[in-house]
Amino acid sequence: MTMYLTNYHSHCSFCDGRAPMEDFIIQAIKMGFTSYGISSHAPLPFHRRWAMEKSEVSAYLSEFCFLKEKYSNQIDLYVGMEIDYLDEDSNPSNTYFQSLPLDYRIGSVHLLHGVEGEIVDIDGYREGFKDNLIKYLGGELKPVIQTYFDKMMRMIDGGGIDFVGHCDKIFYNALFVCPDLLEKEWYNRLMEEYYDFIAERGMMIELNTKAFDETGFFFPNTKYLPMIRDRKIPVLVNSDAHYPDRINSGLSSGYEALLHCGFREVVQRKGSSWQLKPLYPH
Repeated sequence: MTMYLTNYHSHCSFCDGRAPMEDFIIQAIKMGFTSYGISSHAPLPFHRRWAMEKSEVSAYLSEFCFLKEKYSNQIDLYVGMEIDYLDEDSNPSNTYFQSLPLDYRIGSVHLLHGVEGEIVDIDGYREGFKDNLIKYLGGELKPVIQTYFDKMMRMIDGGGIDFVGHCDKIFYNALFVCPDLLEKEWYNRLMEEYYDFIAERGMMIELNTKAFDETGFFFPNTKYLPMIRDRKIPVLVNSDAHYPDRINSGLSSGYEALLHCGFREVVQRKGSSWQLKPLYPH
């Protein structure tokens, strides 16, 4: 079956993407994408190699505007940012991020505060996650996971985002510490509370397919797709691409997983609005 080829979660050399913005757009055109969004990691209050600096934002937006005009007769292009929720001051809803002329904003959590206030990356390699858990996060997995999802819910409650990025990604690294995490009663109860919260707030989420070809996992985990379906949470399918040749990674598998779980529609961007479209066009 034919699916819509779209992607709204994509990085480029303005952050930790591995090629210039134009390379991703050219690849999207070659592959027949109907629309494509660039969403580099937004500036943080401190330096991180994977995020833009505030001084680069103007160039980021200017380059996008130039490329949008250049390829306007070949593909619909949109510009966004993936914005981290750190605390009540640094988050997607603050005045700075809301003032930027973006088409959309992705809300994500990649960082937690350690027991002594350190900024701790919980999104890197699994071995590093385990080391950080022991060195900086108190050594106990359950409270770290609870803190992660509490931060995600505070981000959603604060608003200012269009959809939630890789909404349960911590589970992948956590499985390295606790292989039976997804069978734990407390974790599954937390997932029910989390997706209830998302549904009550009317928030969209993405099915992030970036890691599927290598790991067999989506974010959110396939186990919870029926839970998301039953709560009628709108879903986009995005590849979170960091390399031009991976912009289509896992997308077809993501669509098939949604279909298998009973989804019939996905969210697509059209002009200034998000619209529900049939999972597979006739």
